[in-house]
Amino acid sequence: MIPRILEPEVMDTPEEANDYDAMDHSAVNRVFAADFLSAFPAFENPVLDVGTGTAQIPIELCRQTRVIRLVAIDLADEMLAIARRNVDRAGLVDRIEIQKVNGRDLGYPDGSFGSVVSNSIIHHIPNPIDCFREMVRVCRPGGALFIRDLLRPDSRAELDQLVNLHAAGANPHQRALFANSLQAALTVDEVRALAGELGFAPDAVRQTTDRHWTFCATNHG
Repeated sequence: MIPRILEPEVMDTPEEANDYDAMDHSAVNRVFAADFLSAFPAFENPVLDVGTGTAQIPIELCRQTRVIRLVAIDLADEMLAIARRNVDRAGLVDRIEIQKVNGRDLGYPDGSFGSVVSNSIIHHIPNPIDCFREMVRVCRPGGALFIRDLLRPDSRAELDQLVNLHAAGANPHQRALFANSLQAALTVDEVRALAGELGFAPDAVRQTTDRHWTFCATNHG
């Protein structure tokens, strides 16, 4: 197993934000939104999206269901600037609220949200249990928790294969971002250990693609 090498916690340069937004995440985002809605068809609003980046996930969720209302948070000013433009361009300012908030210290009262989702933020967090604990805390008892992130490969060869497969058309900086993210990611066993610390069963965490794990659970409160 290759070691975990952390990325910067906040991607906050114009180049990083623009390159991230320009990468084609559309298929992954569609699957994320569809999987959340399939797992929790009776989800409760408001939905908190932790580590929204440029707000692509909230926008896709709004495309797939008319009833969702979201608060989308991130700590990176450059990402949030693009997120606000994307939400405005999509005509969704009445359904998606953008806020600058730290995922490790959310600051909202307990049980503030009916559902909490997150895509690809955990690998940015040096001590991921902090972020997990906060997401569980602000989710109402009985609410939906749906967290997905990259999966750290077993070997450098497997990592390179994933980069070549999924970032074939990307520029060198985008390929490097993806490779670094894979190496900063957690394994399924590591995520299961974190979930166990918070009282969730191991089967709440599963590998769901060749490069993703997903934590899907109802908050036990």
